[in-house]
Amino acid sequence: MSLKEKVGDILKGNNKEIFNYLVFGVLTTLVNYVSYFGATRWLKINYIVANIIAWFISVVFAYVTNKFWVFEDKSLEIKKLVKEVFMFFAARVMSGGVETLMLFVFVTLLGFDDGVIKIVASVFVVIFNYVVSKFFIFNGEKDCI
Repeated sequence: MSLKEKVGDILKGNNKEIFNYLVFGVLTTLVNYVSYFGATRWLKINYIVANIIAWFISVVFAYVTNKFWVFEDKSLEIKKLVKEVFMFFAARVMSGGVETLMLFVFVTLLGFDDGVIKIVASVFVVIFNYVVSKFFIFNGEKDCI
């Protein structure tokens, strides 16, 4: 299938994998927000600690949903699972760091609106996370690393 055909399928909504990635991405965001606000508002946990807890819970949720429903990787081999979990968390730490750096540079140093930069940074993070997950983590029998 040519690149033009793939883009056409995506725009027509015919790409189940990308559709599922976006749906579970929204759900992951909800898990993150519910965890964060539950921890800060109901449990009265410090917002930094709450953010770390929410990040961890949402990354675990994202791993499970990406593995089984987005990329339909059904392998439960321990060696493969350990590698996937490590790589998934490492990639999410990296993308979270990039997002935080973008916010710091564009908001703190350059004075842009944080809401706009958060959205722009999120677009880059979503694309980065998808590519890393698709080609390096849940890549079937291929070994890209």
